[in-house]
Amino acid sequence: MKLIECPRDAMQGWTEFIPTETKTEYLNALLRVGFDTLDFGSFVSPKAIPQLRDTAEVLAGLDLSSTRTKLLAIVANLRGAETALGYSEIQYIGFPLSVSETFQQRNTNKSIAEALTEVADMQNRCEQGGKTLVVYLSMGFGNPYGDPWNPAVLGEFTEKLAALGVRVVALSDTIGASTPETIIPPFRELIPAFPNIEFGAHLHTTPTTWREKVDAAFEAGCRRFDGALGGIGGCPMAADQLTGNMATENLVTYLEAAGVPTGLHMEAFREAQRLSQRVFVGH
Repeated sequence: MKLIECPRDAMQGWTEFIPTETKTEYLNALLRVGFDTLDFGSFVSPKAIPQLRDTAEVLAGLDLSSTRTKLLAIVANLRGAETALGYSEIQYIGFPLSVSETFQQRNTNKSIAEALTEVADMQNRCEQGGKTLVVYLSMGFGNPYGDPWNPAVLGEFTEKLAALGVRVVALSDTIGASTPETIIPPFRELIPAFPNIEFGAHLHTTPTTWREKVDAAFEAGCRRFDGALGGIGGCPMAADQLTGNMATENLVTYLEAAGVPTGLHMEAFREAQRLSQRVFVGH
């Protein structure tokens, strides 16, 4: 079981700029919890995501001396990937590849075909640089634009990624549209069909639908889940009203009830929860 904590996703749409020292303090608290991976920042245009313009400064202040947690940075193009590749502290580079043509243009200002060409280049550079590329299939459970979606479409995208050598693919519910009926089929079909790929679930949700979504993905075989403390965040490029991230505390509650060990340091977890209130309510 892998839990990926995503403060980057929680912060990116926050209107008020969170000071660099506050971000750093919060991320250091999360590093003490023992998550598998911390999605800590992104190397994108500050015009697009002004909240994360200080990712390099935040990275410089992280205490990685006594954590097992790996770092993941999101990029929107090859230039961002090249920047991320220059940091030895970063193990994972994440790229959002949309199954919706409209959203790919809206999110990264390129077509799906152009994005796939960049993914191929990123994958080669990650292999050469000793890093792992994580591809998020965004709008993976539907979109508001009328673009085609179904499990077969996800399969076609995954087949292309597998041919490139991509080893981690996260099916992503960018707008909170997923239901158990749409979550179960793709995970159930893709996991056995692509044994060399680790599939993750990046599910945005409302506070009342989280359990059914987690349960569906878990029962379908997913063992990699993204979350954010407090369920804060979402995708600012997707809609005017943000649907929150999967709340990490709900994931932990679910796994504990299922008898699945999380390996988290719970005292540090509770301290990070307290700190998150200060980060997102007032600093």
